[in-house]
Amino acid sequence: MTQAQRAIDAQDLALEAARRRTLAAFAEAWNARDLAGLMRCMAVDCAFHGAAGPDPEGVRHAGRAAVEAAYAAIFAAFPDAHWAPRETLLIGDRALTSWRFTGTRTDGTKVEVDGCDILVFDQDRIARKDSYRKAG
Repeated sequence: MTQAQRAIDAQDLALEAARRRTLAAFAEAWNARDLAGLMRCMAVDCAFHGAAGPDPEGVRHAGRAAVEAAYAAIFAAFPDAHWAPRETLLIGDRALTSWRFTGTRTDGTKVEVDGCDILVFDQDRIARKDSYRKAG
């Protein structure tokens, strides 16, 4: 292995470690209801594809302001929202996270569903969060 290859390998490992830190901070921010913390994990040019909506990919929120507003709306709809992490896979610039969501809607209806997110990174920040969940 050449010195240049070792340098590339070291850069790849450092980027992977940074992405893992971002994933951990992102999960913690959701459960802390920390909107600013969530947005620190997002890339400048970010998008969120919600699990439901009129389009095949759900509702698309593009840009920081739209993503932040969508995340705030989730917190408003479920004041006690909690995501229990199950598994996280990171391969290159893609991550798959699975979780169990529990929460109570503002009308008192309790919700418990399993879901997953497909995340796409831009360097060490999340450029796209694409959510999927069981009906519930």
